[in-house]
Amino acid sequence: MQTKLDTQFSFPGDIITAHTNLPPDQDFGAHVGSKSVGKNLIPNATVRLYTAHLPKVLDCLHGLDHPKNIENEPCDIPVLLYDRELSFERLLFHYDGSPSSARIIKHFLALFAPNIQDSKATIISPAFIPRSKLKEEQEIIQEVSSHIAETSFIKFNFNRIGDFWSYAVKHQCTILVTSKNNQADLAKVLFHFYKGGMWYDRLSFYLAN
Repeated sequence: MQTKLDTQFSFPGDIITAHTNLPPDQDFGAHVGSKSVGKNLIPNATVRLYTAHLPKVLDCLHGLDHPKNIENEPCDIPVLLYDRELSFERLLFHYDGSPSSARIIKHFLALFAPNIQDSKATIISPAFIPRSKLKEEQEIIQEVSSHIAETSFIKFNFNRIGDFWSYAVKHQCTILVTSKNNQADLAKVLFHFYKGGMWYDRLSFYLAN
């Protein structure tokens, strides 16, 4: 179930859609932009996901003097920004070695389990992980592999969200899963490259805490 409402976002509330009935069915990607919203909603239902059409978001942000955070005050509800389409074909997971990063990935897997069974995924982890974190890193790899048809694991010294965006564009990933802590820098990257030669309109972004 989905509805539109006013939120704490930096763009008009009618751009954002709130979803309450999750996990979604297998056709979620095809229907995410549907106009048939607001029907048979459960009163006071808990919102579990926000979605928004990325070009509309960026057009609003471009109307400002400088790029702003996507949310004025990031909330605990994940945000999924999609462009030309929402495809679960190739997933890119940003794992930074923190418990919150592991939680974001696990929540994404649980939320979209019906949609990702045939997906391909890449996990990018820091080149150096403290010995105390190695067990958690292996658990994340196993968790992703148990949900997804094909999983790759890479270690890179990426320390900017722009590095992940560039990798996603180069390798034609369709969803980048990362933390809301990166939304300010991501907004700057998207603000800079929007409608440019490097823009890849099949890439969506899942942001969570």
